[in-house]
Amino acid sequence: MSGGVRVIGILVAALMVVQLGGAVVGYRLFTDPPARPPVHSDAIVVLGGEHDGREAFGIDLARAGFANTVLLSNPYPDDDPTMRAACQSSDRQITIICFTPRPSTTTGEALFTREQARAHHWSRVTVVSWRHHLFRAGVIFRQCLGIDVELVAVPRTYHFSLGAWAFVYAYQFAGTARASLTGCPPD
Repeated sequence: MSGGVRVIGILVAALMVVQLGGAVVGYRLFTDPPARPPVHSDAIVVLGGEHDGREAFGIDLARAGFANTVLLSNPYPDDDPTMRAACQSSDRQITIICFTPRPSTTTGEALFTREQARAHHWSRVTVVSWRHHLFRAGVIFRQCLGIDVELVAVPRTYHFSLGAWAFVYAYQFAGTARASLTGCPPD
């Protein structure tokens, strides 16, 4: 076997090991992370995303006694019926605050939450999002808030193709690396 073929073989083998390692780590971080039951927090923060029941789930957690305040990220158009209903929901036991994140990213959601946490002297928040987004959201929220951050996944099943999961893993790995390197913007 020539030296060039041997080098190519080693590179291909190394690439396969990296891909397999990424798949295993990605599975543990994004597909099947360890789940903890909800705990009492000062607020429940429902991140924007698809309307997959997350708004109602966050409000239901508060109604079940896990918080008195729910922050609903609202990066949607003004006429969004799901957000209109959730933001106009009235409940004497909980406070619902709808906000438009600036920027319209997870970091923008964390920055608004940081303002609220400081204003109200919160020591713990619970963040609700897609299961595959929670690890990255946790990194961002912990950097920005400096308080306890609990992570709770929207209760749903994901039926992604292998290619879609590969995209999710790549996107979440890249986003987590970016968040880790850039940190949270100062006040």
